[in-house]
Amino acid sequence: MGRKIFLIFCALIIASMILTACAPAATVAPTAPAPAAPAATDTTVPQVAAPTATTAPVATDTSAPAATVAPTEGAAPVTLSYLVDDSEANQATAKALADAYMALHPNVTINVESRPGGTEGDNVVKTRLATGDMTDVFWYNSGSLLQALNPADTLVDLSKEPFIANIVESFLPTVSQNGEIFGVPSQTAMGGGVLYNKKIYADLGLSVPTTWAEFEANNEKIKAAGIAPVIATFGDTWTSQLFVLADYYNVEQANPTFAADYTANKAKYATTPAAMAGFTYLKEGFDKGWWQKDFATTKFDQGLKMLADGVGAHYPMLTFALSTIATNSPDKVNDIGFFAVPGTDAAKNGATIWMPAATYIPKTTKNLDVAKDFLGFIASTAGVDALNKAVAPTGPYVIKGAKLPDSVLPAVKDVASYIDSGKSAPALEFLSPIKGPNLEQICVAVGTGQMDAATAAANYDEDVKKQAQQLGLPGW
Repeated sequence: MGRKIFLIFCALIIASMILTACAPAATVAPTAPAPAAPAATDTTVPQVAAPTATTAPVATDTSAPAATVAPTEGAAPVTLSYLVDDSEANQATAKALADAYMALHPNVTINVESRPGGTEGDNVVKTRLATGDMTDVFWYNSGSLLQALNPADTLVDLSKEPFIANIVESFLPTVSQNGEIFGVPSQTAMGGGVLYNKKIYADLGLSVPTTWAEFEANNEKIKAAGIAPVIATFGDTWTSQLFVLADYYNVEQANPTFAADYTANKAKYATTPAAMAGFTYLKEGFDKGWWQKDFATTKFDQGLKMLADGVGAHYPMLTFALSTIATNSPDKVNDIGFFAVPGTDAAKNGATIWMPAATYIPKTTKNLDVAKDFLGFIASTAGVDALNKAVAPTGPYVIKGAKLPDSVLPAVKDVASYIDSGKSAPALEFLSPIKGPNLEQICVAVGTGQMDAATAAANYDEDVKKQAQQLGLPGW
């Protein structure tokens, strides 16, 4: 079902895009969907599709109403607080948006605050919403994790705001519940897979793997050369999940109805070999010594530097991380490529795609009008222009009329090649409202040799059961 919707979406969006021939192709922390798809609710599967790639402009429909971008003078001073996870890329993105908006509205001050990523950050967001202590606006995932915030009860409905018409329709189900819309996309879409050092591949005569067996063979050659085959950054626990989550394209190829069956409690990770494979890959990496030294404490930013410096060859990650490499290692970012997590069949090799995170307004804000206007700016071509000036795009935007720079990073082109060839699918969290909160801890346990894959899959099945029951899904 997800695949069919994805193909429909691609056909529609391509018709609305103008391609710039001279521009390289583009595509999508921590802390990652189809026209006419019903809004996600806590009792139905949100039907979403991954965004299509483009060589420069994404959608060029200019009929959508623009956000308020005219400068304001003499208005009463207003201060907005903006909570964003602490990844360098997302902090830079949020600050670029805030700075551009403040330049247009001198009476407004936007203070960007920081929170942890991963489960710890999720708990911060949930606690602050529950206690009424949330900032005026905040950055958070779209898709399944949003459903756990009970957005209909905690967030401001934006469905009647004119700037919603600026957003590519495929994104809206990922920030919706019960027919209401709660967020605006605040970054590009992303590819999930493996970032790799192309210089290492060239030096060792390696080719991009299209099967797991080829990936294993490459890793053995890399290890023999004295280089860490795979970078693991379990010091930031959220980064442990990519071999599992980014393998979803392969799961769907083996089990086309997995998302629907999983949501209906008819399919399990522990009893679906293709779904368990991601846990198996983590255990294999530990058993074969693929990780670098100090993998249990290495942090995300350190892992990116190791990749850029050639200390490690591969880093399972989302492509949003490219902007951090571009900032910290600008002379090496073009040495980084991307490939999908390989499966068992080269003929079915393809990539998993994440939709952008979003900015939301809690019902507790005391500055609702200005908060809405700020979100309108984010959801405009002016907002995109501000981002292009400050951070390297890591995929396509989902704002109508948005344009990418004339040159984009090589790894973004790699993601685009999967989408252009029809070999991509949305991540499971955009096809199902269920994502267990303890996946990252489970993955760390497997990746550090403390748990086997079968136990991990069974534990994750139990983890998602709790969430499904909290969401009131039928069959649980």
